[in-house]
Amino acid sequence: MEMILTVVAFFALTLFLVRRHLRAAGGTGAAPPAPALPARPCPRCRTAVPGGSAFCPACGVPQQVFEVVAAREVPEAGEAGAGPAGGALHAVVRADVCVGCGTCVAACPEPGAIRLQGKLAVVETALCQGHGKCVEACPVGGIVLSSGAAVHRVEVPALSGCFESSVPGLYIVGELGGRGLIKNAINEGKIAAEAIAAELRAERAARDRCAPSSDPGLLDLIVVGSGPAGLSTGLEAMRQHLSCAVLERGTLADSIRKYPRHKLLFAEPLSIPLYGDLWISDASKETLLEVWQTIISNTGLDVRVQHEVRNIRRDDGRFVVETAAGPLRARRVVLAMGRRGTPRRLEVPGEELGKVFYDIVEMEAFQGSRVLVVGGGDSAIESAVGLANQPGTAVTLSYRGAQFERAKERNRAKLDDAVAHGRLRLVLESRVRAIREDAVELEHGGTCHRLPNDYVILRLGGEPPFAFLERLGVRIVKKDLPLAGSSEAAVA
Repeated sequence: MEMILTVVAFFALTLFLVRRHLRAAGGTGAAPPAPALPARPCPRCRTAVPGGSAFCPACGVPQQVFEVVAAREVPEAGEAGAGPAGGALHAVVRADVCVGCGTCVAACPEPGAIRLQGKLAVVETALCQGHGKCVEACPVGGIVLSSGAAVHRVEVPALSGCFESSVPGLYIVGELGGRGLIKNAINEGKIAAEAIAAELRAERAARDRCAPSSDPGLLDLIVVGSGPAGLSTGLEAMRQHLSCAVLERGTLADSIRKYPRHKLLFAEPLSIPLYGDLWISDASKETLLEVWQTIISNTGLDVRVQHEVRNIRRDDGRFVVETAAGPLRARRVVLAMGRRGTPRRLEVPGEELGKVFYDIVEMEAFQGSRVLVVGGGDSAIESAVGLANQPGTAVTLSYRGAQFERAKERNRAKLDDAVAHGRLRLVLESRVRAIREDAVELEHGGTCHRLPNDYVILRLGGEPPFAFLERLGVRIVKKDLPLAGSSEAAVA
């Protein structure tokens, strides 16, 4: 009994002393309230958006759409990966380069310092020791060391809140603008088309007061690309009563067709112009393509396939879009192309099959598959080595040359190591003659061999889109995107 009384008295005295100390210090014992996030202007309508709010209270646009547009621009003198100096050296992932292969995770000697979050490698700066092993291991050069803030660095066109580029009247939406999320792409296209419609209405009002003009061959808008961003732009333009044509160098929604088969897209409703709410829960690209086809058939949107755009130039205040089918003229142009440019093709039977890709969106999608990579440059080697690190993936690299003369020494060393350890098969002086549903016909040593195959990755080079943009006069900048949950994310 005495022991119990002693324990009770001890805890009572302790509680009394703690409360008196807190009262003397002016505290209540409760945790201090978190500082309120500052309000920020909506990039679209400039209305103040309360800190932490996901939507603009005036125009209702989700603020995630402007993540890249509103991000800090890195000064020209800044080197890749170098944020504000002063912190400990740590790894920084380039979100526009990372393919989510996970090679960096296996290479890092610090458990938990780098991990895959969705399809992107994420660095835990508190655990990262700056060893640089992930930098050496990354097959696509998507990681750098920095002593600055916890950010992803991306190279993107400089765009306004309505996605207008530094060239007046030329807009950029979708993946080319910095992020490939389908929900963002659809919203960006809609916002750009609304802004264009408002501008053209104001121009017509001013022009009609002076001297009416008639030019039947002049379109209000030309959209380049028939992916989610391009189709959304075209549909909103129709809703705004603009004359519009959507140009596609290949087939309808070619960018979606090049996703890995069975790729999950999104699981939330989206508002599609002239269609309404679109709900596709955990669906494949084939399902979304069927929806696009239905929407186009029902609305009558003018989509012109096999219209590769070769050049865009200004002429008397208008845009002239030169295509393989002839020139077109428009008051405004929206570029809704992918970031991967116009790839070179093999021009062999079967290249149109859905198993053929010209880039890799995410390497883990090919786990357990038989993959043929074709090409002799750094991109081909990087793709092959990255795929070879995926569990259960059988990778063959085919190149028509006898040696890799154009590849970096670092990449050649990684390739040699993968071949030596049996993770990758290399077939030099070989050519693809045909692609079948379940195989590839590969010519090597004067004989055509049938190679069982699930996917073909063609890395043959091509014209990068940024070179095309720079010829048009579009300013390209580097931006730092704060990592989710970091202190930078609250103020960016």
